[in-house]
Amino acid sequence: MDGGTGTSGAEEPSGPARQGPRICVIGAGPSGIAAGKNLVAAGLTNLVIFDRNAAVGGNWIYSPAPSHSSIYETTQAISSRRLSQYEGYGMPREYPAYPTHRQLLRYFRSYADHFGVTSYIRFNTEVVRATPAGERGWLIESSGPGGAVTETYDYLLVANGHHWQPRLPAIPGRFTGTFLHSHDYKRAAPFAGKRVLVIGGGNTACDVALETAKVSALSCLSMRRGYYFFPKFILGIPTDIVYQYLRLLPRPLPQNLAKFYLWAIQGRNQSQGLQPPDHEPLEHHPNLNSHIFRAIREGRVHPRPDVIGFDGPRVQFAGGASEEFDAVIAATGYRIGFPFFAQAPGFEQAPGELENGAPPRLYLLVFPPSRRDLYFIGLVQPIGCIWPLSDLQARLVAEEIRGRWRRPADMEARILLQAERPHYGWAKSPRHSIEVDYHIYRKQLLSELEAVRQDSPSGFIRSALE
Repeated sequence: MDGGTGTSGAEEPSGPARQGPRICVIGAGPSGIAAGKNLVAAGLTNLVIFDRNAAVGGNWIYSPAPSHSSIYETTQAISSRRLSQYEGYGMPREYPAYPTHRQLLRYFRSYADHFGVTSYIRFNTEVVRATPAGERGWLIESSGPGGAVTETYDYLLVANGHHWQPRLPAIPGRFTGTFLHSHDYKRAAPFAGKRVLVIGGGNTACDVALETAKVSALSCLSMRRGYYFFPKFILGIPTDIVYQYLRLLPRPLPQNLAKFYLWAIQGRNQSQGLQPPDHEPLEHHPNLNSHIFRAIREGRVHPRPDVIGFDGPRVQFAGGASEEFDAVIAATGYRIGFPFFAQAPGFEQAPGELENGAPPRLYLLVFPPSRRDLYFIGLVQPIGCIWPLSDLQARLVAEEIRGRWRRPADMEARILLQAERPHYGWAKSPRHSIEVDYHIYRKQLLSELEAVRQDSPSGFIRSALE
């Protein structure tokens, strides 16, 4: 397919001679820069990466004002430095076991510069529409400093993230105090002296409840079910590294060991006014927080049951109790969204299905079976870190574009098998529609890449660079 047909003069980023088919990447966050790095490394340099921000970083660009980012002032990684760094580009050794958002942002920008990705990015430019140009190719409409531009691309890699479109709970009634989603929570100071209720039981909900408890008159945490709360360290070792070895045991053993360890260091949920978990430890995205259980035990954070209604300043809870609050913060997760698609082409799946916990119909959560020019990078929620997996996803995509990797003939059947046999028996909820085990999924991607290495001498290679 020929190059773009711009309706306004968008300048190509400076850099080396451009080779190969024209490729569009949406997003310059951790997954988008991993996509750029692997495309450039494969010699696919006829590339443009679009990002609406002024710099690399995506969701990790902190702003004290409401923005696209869900990062708050005290955000830290919940996966360890060792298992969060990209292959071949380690984080600085002086970083702590769980880096801060500022440290991670420096790391991402250094990575993009080191691998020559930054020069391919059009900053302050948003993709407003992506439309299939027939069976192959894409019309990309963007809006940036130069105005509106429409261009043609041969391939589209979507790396727009999935922690930016808030999912708000449907709660009957009207709350007359301050109500916001955790996406818009930035710092605790505005809640000084107030009665605060945080809704949710995930990592963000725990963090926000702990932070507001430092300044509020009351900080409560409402959870609709019971959860396991894992510490960030076990015997001084980051929990995800401990899990890396425990997972080699027969599956029931890590589950039982986790339950026994948490009981030994925390006691039973019920003894702290919490509901007992209705799932096994590895059937729900883990809550990794070393302080929430102690804060509940010490009376700094107060557990509450599920919210069932609002009545002015009063919040009604399951079981009949009600209580007045000044502010409610809903840490209730995010929707998967692609606002630049009229529908997700190649997905053949309504967004409502994803909201009900159904996994997207994508091979390895990357490849739609009906289009060979569309890929999704970073559309996973691992027990572990997304970014090293995005790196492997992008490496495999680059191999397909180069003609060095062939899709399995039974891709449709494999997609069905993915849905029927997930890595664990995840609780059916929207947050688990793209859940994977980091180590199992990584092994699957590496297996596909190993097949590229083994098959390359066989003569089937068809170079897309020609």
